[in-house]
Amino acid sequence: MGDKHRIRFEPVGIEIEADEDETVLDAAFRQGVMLMHGCKEGQCSSCKSFLLDGDQQMERYSTFALADYESDEGYVLLCRVHAFGDLNVELINYDEEMLLNGIPPREAGATVAAVQPLTHDIVRLVLDLDADAEIPYRTGQYMDIEVPGAGQWRSFSMAGLPAEGPGGSLEFLIKRYPGGMFSGLLGTGEGTLSPGDRLRVKGPYGTCVLRDAPDRDLLLLAGGAGMAPILAQLRALAATGSTRRVRFYYGARTAADLFALDEIAELGSRLADFAFVPALSEPGPADGGYAQGLITDVLDAREGDLSGTDAYLCGPPGMCDAAQAVLTAKGLPEERVFLDRFTTSAAP
Repeated sequence: MGDKHRIRFEPVGIEIEADEDETVLDAAFRQGVMLMHGCKEGQCSSCKSFLLDGDQQMERYSTFALADYESDEGYVLLCRVHAFGDLNVELINYDEEMLLNGIPPREAGATVAAVQPLTHDIVRLVLDLDADAEIPYRTGQYMDIEVPGAGQWRSFSMAGLPAEGPGGSLEFLIKRYPGGMFSGLLGTGEGTLSPGDRLRVKGPYGTCVLRDAPDRDLLLLAGGAGMAPILAQLRALAATGSTRRVRFYYGARTAADLFALDEIAELGSRLADFAFVPALSEPGPADGGYAQGLITDVLDAREGDLSGTDAYLCGPPGMCDAAQAVLTAKGLPEERVFLDRFTTSAAP
């Protein structure tokens, strides 16, 4: 372990202690401080903040997340920053409701219970936690899964609801990418995962957590495997019989890429005001009956004023950015757009 330093976050006045060997974001997680974050790998910019003063060094990161001119001006990515002295940091994005309500991550062993293809490239993975393991989390968060034999971790959102007490299962909906560090193990043949295999998980992470705002409408939007945390939120809403207006937009290429339609219909039937709008960006001749076009264009055409709405988005960064632009143009405050941008380890 290295020397420890004080990190103060403005304008909220929260202080934590960080070891030189850990990132500032990891130090915050350890102490239950839930800073805004996404990929935790320097790729998505969710944790971008401004360094007011202090000595720090950053691990490698993508210039898409932090441009060179931003770094020169003093902006940093908290998932890459190591403190080598006391730091004063100005948070650009933060949620006061979440800040001091973080759940410190835990690590546990798990056994593969199911690997179930849902479409040609999306797989349902179920892991049973060890009987004595307990990892509490909030609906909409994600977990890291260790890549067997690689010493690296990949992040995936949970589609299931949190269990109470030790044991329990974790359910994931994962898109398979050729060359994907973990998703490439979810196919068939030698070297792929099967029931009974052992894995390690740690978490929870993520801030795409359903806020308690019964007076506001809900807009849910996902693409591909971004279905996972949104389906979890829909399951939670149905379990409580929510009376909020809920609209769920889901983007896919063709009708063959749609899944969980029966469950979504059943969950929606338990809500007071629900509509599900799947949209196909590359429809085939037999794909009639669904909205056609990019999901963001369909959303733009169907929704009016959204100033009284909360939105939860999960999917590829391009889709999330485009959707956020549509939503804010319709009056939805930016601070009420909650994002979970996916990244991948697969080679382009």
